[in-house]
Amino acid sequence: MAALLVICVFIFLLAGFPVALTLSGTAILFALLGLMTGDIVSSDFISLSSRIFDTMWSGTLIAIPVFVFMGVMLERSKIAEQLLDAMALLFGPIRGGLGISVIIVGALLAASTGIVGATVVTMGLLSLPTMLKRGYSTPVATGSICASGTLGQIIPPSIVLIILADVLSNASSRVSSGVSVSITDLFIGALIPGTILVVLYILYIIGLGIFKPDLVPAIPKAERDAISTKNLVLLVIKVLLPPLALIVCVLGSILTGFASPTKASAVGALGAILLAIVAKQFNYQILKEVMRRTLEVTSMVMFILIGATIFTLIFRLFEGDIAIENFLKTLPGGIFSAMLLIMIVIFLLGFIIDFFEITLLVIPIVAPILMAMGAHPVWLGIMIAINLQTSFLTPPFGFSLFYLRGVAPEKVKTIDIYKGVIPFIVIQLFVLCLIAYWQELATWLPEVVEESRKANL
Repeated sequence: MAALLVICVFIFLLAGFPVALTLSGTAILFALLGLMTGDIVSSDFISLSSRIFDTMWSGTLIAIPVFVFMGVMLERSKIAEQLLDAMALLFGPIRGGLGISVIIVGALLAASTGIVGATVVTMGLLSLPTMLKRGYSTPVATGSICASGTLGQIIPPSIVLIILADVLSNASSRVSSGVSVSITDLFIGALIPGTILVVLYILYIIGLGIFKPDLVPAIPKAERDAISTKNLVLLVIKVLLPPLALIVCVLGSILTGFASPTKASAVGALGAILLAIVAKQFNYQILKEVMRRTLEVTSMVMFILIGATIFTLIFRLFEGDIAIENFLKTLPGGIFSAMLLIMIVIFLLGFIIDFFEITLLVIPIVAPILMAMGAHPVWLGIMIAINLQTSFLTPPFGFSLFYLRGVAPEKVKTIDIYKGVIPFIVIQLFVLCLIAYWQELATWLPEVVEESRKANL
């Protein structure tokens, strides 16, 4: 019955039905069917209302609307446009300098907004025409934009990491693993992997500039000479300082333990408003649009969360989690085989459903099993986040490819976008394997920070 429930859910999802209604509606129908067949008794539903209430009462999730507000407000402040112009002039003399600028700005936007779709669209509108005009290879231009845009999945304050932290925290408490996980843990754990990804992206572009300079030409000297070195330095400082200050305030307060992620998100939202005011992009109409967009995203997440809570309960009442646990434990190779299989399933699901659905539908079922088998919660969360980031890039169904396709000029062929992301997919898979082999890349820094906090108490 549990397998049939999952099959029906995916059929309805592929048919285009709303995710939240599909999860809750299908689960309720199967629950009624279970009551009629005797597989479920009415007393099993007593905990449903308390589960939903506990989910909505979670203090962790308060950070979601505030970080979304921060991201949307920064998007409206046109900070990306100013950063791209300044970085392009700064790295202009270098072959591949514009590509490096796109990756750095993508990383800064990821650390400022944590929203993937908005970053890809913004970077596509602003940088793609410029890169093509200056002679960049279409695959290189589109690939660097898609890859830099997906950094919002792994670089804090990622919305993905916030939801993952809540789900993994609940899973950890269920199995009594003895290792707690919080938003702060995942944020800190993502810093080293995120930095490695950015550095490898930049090294790839530099490599193209050395071995295939025709694909990534430098900005013409006449254009670079249009601004003096002094004015360029002042421009970079003026444009770079505000977002860096915001990132330091938000992430710095979290890393030092000065503020919780929820409180730090409020600081970030206020900082985003101040940046919009300085950029003269703040008025009542903009505030109204930003708040409406924040409400839409937050309502979507919460609605899906309620549906996933209902689905998970019914799935467990049909003993679906026990069947999966028994299957994973019988695999040869122990946790390695189980983790590999789950990563492949999540990767494939990333082609057809969004990360919200995967995080709220799949992770609550498999995370307790993997933790019981010995997986570290922080390491598991980072692995899932990078895996989802990779699936978002992978042709032919990667979400980031569709985002860019929607704003790219007609002369840009879809096959060029597919070709462009392949090297970045290879980089991400390399980093994923690196973290799988060397777990300390994800777990070392959170443990050091935690020990430092305890020593200062």
